[in-house]
Amino acid sequence: MYAEYEKYVTVVSDKIAYQRRVDGSLMEIFVRHVAQRTSRTSVICLKQPNSSGSRFYMSHMSGGQAVVKTLMALGARRGFGVPGESFLAVLDAFCDAPSFTFTGCRNESGAAFMAEAWAKLTGEVGLCFVTRGPGATNASIGIHTAMQASTPMILFVGQVGLEHQGREAFQELDYRQVFGTIAKYATEITDVSRTTEIIRRAWSMAISGRPGPVVVALPEDILTQIANIEISQQKIHVPLAGVMPMDIVQLTEKIQSAQRPVILAGGGGWSDLDRATLHHCANALKIPVVTAFRYHDLFDNTDLLFVGEAGVGMTENTKRVLRESDVVLAVNLRFGEMTTDAFTLFGVERAGQWIAQTHRSGDEFHKYVSPDLAMICSPRAVFQGLLDNFSAQAMQIDAAWAAAARAGFETAQEAKPQPSSVDMGQVTAMVQKLLPDDAIVTNGAGNFAIWPNKFMQFSAHQRLLAPQSGAMGYGLPAAIAAKLEYPDRCVLCFAGDGDFQMNCQELGTALQSNARPIVLIVNNGTYGTIRMHQEKHYPVRVSGTDIVNPDFSALARAYGCHAERVETTLEFAAAFARALASPTGAVLDLNVAAEAITPGLTIAGLRAASLS
Repeated sequence: MYAEYEKYVTVVSDKIAYQRRVDGSLMEIFVRHVAQRTSRTSVICLKQPNSSGSRFYMSHMSGGQAVVKTLMALGARRGFGVPGESFLAVLDAFCDAPSFTFTGCRNESGAAFMAEAWAKLTGEVGLCFVTRGPGATNASIGIHTAMQASTPMILFVGQVGLEHQGREAFQELDYRQVFGTIAKYATEITDVSRTTEIIRRAWSMAISGRPGPVVVALPEDILTQIANIEISQQKIHVPLAGVMPMDIVQLTEKIQSAQRPVILAGGGGWSDLDRATLHHCANALKIPVVTAFRYHDLFDNTDLLFVGEAGVGMTENTKRVLRESDVVLAVNLRFGEMTTDAFTLFGVERAGQWIAQTHRSGDEFHKYVSPDLAMICSPRAVFQGLLDNFSAQAMQIDAAWAAAARAGFETAQEAKPQPSSVDMGQVTAMVQKLLPDDAIVTNGAGNFAIWPNKFMQFSAHQRLLAPQSGAMGYGLPAAIAAKLEYPDRCVLCFAGDGDFQMNCQELGTALQSNARPIVLIVNNGTYGTIRMHQEKHYPVRVSGTDIVNPDFSALARAYGCHAERVETTLEFAAAFARALASPTGAVLDLNVAAEAITPGLTIAGLRAASLS
């Protein structure tokens, strides 16, 4: 079929492109040599050359090349993963994508956490690449984390070739079933010519409505097949919905007649403009703000209007503020277990409390809370609508109530002295004073996370990356991802000793990528959260929660980090100063007593209460 063009082709290399007049038209001829028995055959693909305004191009390429070229066209610039033989063609295509950085990790769980944290930090789509079977199941924790946090992410999983599927081939899994209940969407490319179409669809689904993770399986034979594939150059933007005029009028009237209104903000997909508009609106209307679980950085915590966080271990002050509010504006929020204090707030018997809920997705209404007004819109649409419609003279906010709410928050920030050689209350206060104004703080899951989550105030330009899913092992990968994106900013990770060991091997990724955060290990020799519950329900009967730890300082030094063991509170300030000054990052191993099981509880106290 290519005979009519053979006279135009001269073989000079494995891949060449010529322009020739064919029937009077200017065409591009792509030539690829394919070994066929003992002869070499030229495979030719014809297309019209791109004009400067072209929105697509077609080329002869492999499925693996199509994956990478499509992502590049969409604006992707970084991905994380662990290499595997099932997606070698994608790894090979990275060699021809100099503007795309692939960060190789040590375990797929760490890679998935990095992709999720990076997406949360940048507002872009997090990309993760893992191999089939064990690689996919290792990465599943990151998919669950992205779903719970509403973070846009795509997990690419190498897959058994189509010709072997259905026979329980080596490491074969059905990824639609495996991820069907934990991802927003799961699919598989079964036709190489549809590679671009499916990836663009995955990208759109990840960022649209309630953002979330999408899984795309890549059969090995699809990645190596050659086809004429059209790559669209059109970007996909987040579709934003505006607020209905009649809804904003009703909301404005309710807020202006309210005495104790509160804004409850959370969820994924916030842009810098959304944050700025929230700040402007809250200050213009003088409305107190509460953030959802581990979304502290949506609003400046040092602002007098910030009155707390609705999450695990919600303070009595925050509960009181939410119960006493006569109007609650829940923005971009899904009312889950944490936000409702285990489904005890905002129930059907909320006497006199009027609730408006906004979200990008209509699927998030009436799950537990039935709002009086539901609006499908972006955060800034509702805030800007309020700013455009409100009258300052009409506001009736109880200033004394709002001031008491802030005072209660500040009082809750004052930690009691801890029965420990290293007092984490004092440590957190020192960290608060010494951290730069643009620092990024990360943490995993465990009782230790109470310190950054309940006793730190995040200023306007500081960020918090923490798992809404309560996943251990998140903090270190998240810190590495943050340091990769912002190498000149201070990145601080709070980790428990058990939490740290979930992904401590990612210090190797930090070493290789020169992304060196500071890590504070709250080392108390126990799985603290479980030990706390154990003492509450089965006092004295300790089982499975004690930990024998390695020398964390020696381990960190083996990975090229500055490292110190901090034995007492008095030693911390100087050690932290050295950590801040270290060009290789740092790991500080803090000698914390298990007795100080939470900021307000001791093991002895728990046992006494339980036994009584």
